[in-house]
Amino acid sequence: MEVSTIRMPRHVAIIMDGNGRWAQLRGKRRTAGHKAGAEAVRRTVEFARKKGIESLTLFAFSSENWKRPEQEVSVLMELFMTVLKREVKKLHKYNVRLRIIGDKTAFSARLQEQMRAAEELTANNTALNLNIAANYGGHWDITQASRKVAAKVAAGELAPEQITEQTIAQELELADQPVPDLLIRTGGEHRISNFLLWQLAYAEFYFSKVLWPDFDDREFAVAIADFSCRERRFGLTSEQIQQAILDTDVTSED
Repeated sequence: MEVSTIRMPRHVAIIMDGNGRWAQLRGKRRTAGHKAGAEAVRRTVEFARKKGIESLTLFAFSSENWKRPEQEVSVLMELFMTVLKREVKKLHKYNVRLRIIGDKTAFSARLQEQMRAAEELTANNTALNLNIAANYGGHWDITQASRKVAAKVAAGELAPEQITEQTIAQELELADQPVPDLLIRTGGEHRISNFLLWQLAYAEFYFSKVLWPDFDDREFAVAIADFSCRERRFGLTSEQIQQAILDTDVTSED
């Protein structure tokens, strides 16, 4: 099958759900699921980079996740720090640009500095925009954008009647990237959980029953094949598209 018949999404957003249930099914603590989930992140980033996807946004920690047990939150923060330290040089080597989106002020000074350093190191990379949503919520995103617009009105830089959808959109997180055209949620749930509410307005949704630690190249290809069929409807089978996606490497090593 010709690669040209496959429509690859420019921007994929993923709600990585199911770490805790994955661990519980194996008689382990929920935190073991988060550690296994970190391996799935590595696979997913590599797949996206090789397939020429422009942006990948992963929902790592929502603004509501602070309500979880204190021990679990603590482990998540330490895991975040460890993964940043361990992976950022690899991301830089493979020309991946890392950005952390969300309200970072809630994190420790040590973690904020690690985030800043990682973003600075990879700022000029071009192979893939990897966005990690941490302490992020769609309501927060729209609110902070609205505050910026209101400040411009108060300063006399903008008249109320000049406010448009684009005025707000350009103040949102990820304003410099294409909006997501595919949302994947693992774990079998069918909701978007306050994730990228504005940006997902016209995205295609794909809900997978696979728990996040088990999400692999094949499952990612299934989601993209489903997306491609919805957009093009060119009569090929889902299996043909999946295999073509897996067999195709459209980027070169930097």
